[in-house]
Amino acid sequence: MSHLPTVTLNNGVEIPQFGFGVFQIPDDETTAAVGHALQAGYRSLDTAAVYGNEAGVGRALADSGIDRDELFVTTKLWNADQGYDSTLRAFEDSLAKLGLDHVDLYLIHWPTPARDLYVDTWRAIEKLVADGRVRAAGVSNFQPAHLKRLLDSSSLVPAVNQIELHPALQQRELRDLHAAHSIATEAWSPLAQGAVLAEPALVDIAARHDKSPAQVVLRWHLQLGNVAIPKSVTPARIRENIDVFDFVLSDEEMSALGGLDRGLRTGPDPDTLN
Repeated sequence: MSHLPTVTLNNGVEIPQFGFGVFQIPDDETTAAVGHALQAGYRSLDTAAVYGNEAGVGRALADSGIDRDELFVTTKLWNADQGYDSTLRAFEDSLAKLGLDHVDLYLIHWPTPARDLYVDTWRAIEKLVADGRVRAAGVSNFQPAHLKRLLDSSSLVPAVNQIELHPALQQRELRDLHAAHSIATEAWSPLAQGAVLAEPALVDIAARHDKSPAQVVLRWHLQLGNVAIPKSVTPARIRENIDVFDFVLSDEEMSALGGLDRGLRTGPDPDTLN
């Protein structure tokens, strides 16, 4: 992972700042997609139980020949499995599908506040960390109120909050809360599923750097300090997405992208999804 920049999490574990997501990739296509990503230089992989492709990720890891300590593997607990005992069972199932003896990052996928189980779920994840099965524990899609409750009820501060984050949804309040507690911000849907790529300001910046609009957005994430996990099944796009380390956005360009925020969600509302 030495060729990729890393973010040091609040427990000292290093996560590559750039990773490969496999959301909505069918299991039978995941092995090839992850294989292309690993060949392109990605070393951080992000999956989830609900994606149904942990086994495909596991096959790609086994086929790669890459040493386990060079890889960073994240998976997530699904909503229906929240609760202390069910979390421990679900984790073992994910680990078996991945073919691993530990994961580098384990996340609660959604807070599902109506279930009111995420505090008990977090206790189970604390045990997995203590047992050495999980190197870093985190959450996903947690809003400020959910995070504050977890912080008030546990001594283990989440290492990561993985949230929808892109130029049209910049989540400044949440990012400020993360910074105050040394929680890394990880962006899913970092390109807003393409919804921002035709913005004139973005197109102009891309032309200036001889880069694609997607590459400019990914560079914006890196310069903000976010961890980004773009997804693609197209080998050329997989390679293009990681080719963002040979240019730098100016302060003026970063400010222009900062002005694109319009509160646009491409995914569910964390306060209502259960």
